[in-house]
Amino acid sequence: MEPTITIENVVTSTRLAEDFDLQKLMDTGLEGAEYDKTKFPGLVYRIKDPNVAFLIFTSGKVVCTGARSIEKAHIAMVNLANELYSIGCKEIDIEPEIHVQNVVATANLKTSLNLNAIVIAFGMENVEYEPEVFPGLVCRLEAPKVVVLVFSTGKLVITGGKCPEDCEEGLRVIKTQFKELGLLY
Repeated sequence: MEPTITIENVVTSTRLAEDFDLQKLMDTGLEGAEYDKTKFPGLVYRIKDPNVAFLIFTSGKVVCTGARSIEKAHIAMVNLANELYSIGCKEIDIEPEIHVQNVVATANLKTSLNLNAIVIAFGMENVEYEPEVFPGLVCRLEAPKVVVLVFSTGKLVITGGKCPEDCEEGLRVIKTQFKELGLLY
């Protein structure tokens, strides 16, 4: 059976307003919001449906993290815009332009991998492997422009994509390269 990717996290961003008074947002009752400018320059606001976290900044920019799909990230951003509008932020863009910053996916090749053999086969200019620092091999692909973390268990983390298809193509490229080098059967 061919390995498939599982989307673990979609990070999106937008600008909802020209600026935000974060303390005022806290005072209006965003339930569960956290703001301590001595620890982090933005307001952190978590919601359950969809299960995401927003980072809201004084610049009017918002980052959404934790969504399991681009569609859910989009829904979450629109819901946030409507919620902020409903609590008195009348200068909100309720139809924001949402930008995907990063898609993180996982896959499992269902076989053990010899990371030292991969380093030798790929050459050090194409991969990073420092097992004393990090247990996985870091492989940066040019096309698609993603980073694939390869673990000896055969598990992969694919990050840096702008859409799920980038992650799927990253998986296909890595599998093809491993097969061509005789590292995967």
